Amino acid sequence: MKGLMMNPNKLTEAEAQQLRQRYNPEGSLLRSDQMELLAMLNVIADICRQHDIPWWLSSGTLLGAARHEGFIPWDDDVDIVLLRRDYKRLKRILLNLESEEFVFHTMDSDVEYVNTFGKFRKRQGRVRVTSRRYDYYRWAGVGLDIFAIEKTNYTAARIASVVYNNLQHTTSYIRFGWLRRPLIRLIEVLCLGILNPLLRLVGLINPRGEYHYTLGTGWAKHTFFMRDTMPLARARFEGVEFPVPKDMDAYLTRVYGAWRKLPDDESIRRSIHCKAYIEEIYGKE
Repeated sequence: MKGLMMNPNKLTEAEAQQLRQRYNPEGSLLRSDQMELLAMLNVIADICRQHDIPWWLSSGTLLGAARHEGFIPWDDDVDIVLLRRDYKRLKRILLNLESEEFVFHTMDSDVEYVNTFGKFRKRQGRVRVTSRRYDYYRWAGVGLDIFAIEKTNYTAARIASVVYNNLQHTTSYIRFGWLRRPLIRLIEVLCLGILNPLLRLVGLINPRGEYHYTLGTGWAKHTFFMRDTMPLARARFEGVEFPVPKDMDAYLTRVYGAWRKLPDDESIRRSIHCKAYIEEIYGKE
């Protein structure tokens, strides 16, 4: 792993303080939960270090590291990425983790959880979000997203995402668990067990060597290349050094375009998942 990256893209101290006061000042619920997420990220980092499992910051968390050297002030989650083979190793470890505080939330530990990525959660508490799916979850505390990526092309990733997520979305409208849960499992068998193996053959047509989130996850436009990922470097995030791609700019530009530019306030509001944070920042409607 390469050394700590120099960061010419971070905001000035004045800009950072202005955003902090607007969105996540000390003592706010959002800032408190961000610090909980940071502590949980450190737990995952320690586990991966003990088992020699490579991983790195991704998506909005990587953007936060590059632009803010910490959380994007309005961000309410953490995203990390592993290669699919390494994700399987970490998944086994986390599913067998004996902890009264944390749980690895996956379709293996909760039939109502339909995402193909895992969520490392606090067992206690329930985050209020706009998704009705959360009402069915066994656990709904704050948590960080752990994604797997695999070598495949955009077409395979897109088809798998559209089919699986649209089918599963319909199950969230079924009120009766005795009907909803078997349908969830049936869709998993059809998509993850039958369709995805066929799409992995399609994904072999991959002259650019693309990686995408594992089939069925979504966000197919997030394209990873090992040439600008490995060997991993390190960057500061909330005062702690974490693994990042060796070329953060290449990934962030592919995903976000002009990522150094701050979004407008309305775009920020739409990006916040939790109702409590929206009310805290903008007031109750």
